[in-house]
Order: sequence, then C-alpha cells, then structure tokens
Amino acid sequence: MIEIQCPECESIGKMSLAQTLYEGPYRCWKCRGTFLIVLANNKLQSIKPLSEEELEAWQALNKMSRRDSGDD
Repeated sequence: MIEIQCPECESIGKMSLAQTLYEGPYRCWKCRGTFLIVLANNKLQSIKPLSEEELEAWQALNKMSRRDSGDD
C-alpha cells in the first residue's frame, strides 16, 4: 500500500498496485484535486497538478495507446 500526501489539502490517500511502476492520474479523496503522479518501486517519485483539460487529454492519449497496442 502506497501513501500519497495531497499537495493541496495535505490529506493522506492510499493506493495499491499490482505493478511496481505507475504513471497516471490520481484524484485526492478529500479535496478532489487531480494530479499526475509517478510511482516506482512502491514510492512516490513525483506529483504535479493536473487540470481537467489535461486529464481529458491524458485519458484520450492513453486510450489511443491501449487501442494501438491491442490492450483495449
């Protein structure tokens, strides 16, 4: 279980992953702020704010990438 401290409201959220590497969106359970996070080896490497427009663009790009690789 990985603990993520929200840079906006400082609440602690938890995330569990099957893989040791993750790059993607994270939404704080308390303030609902959206962030782009990078996790490696069960540790938070980076966290930066993500606007709703950036989130939608990231999701669209990720969906196209999955479709191209045959994972969708």
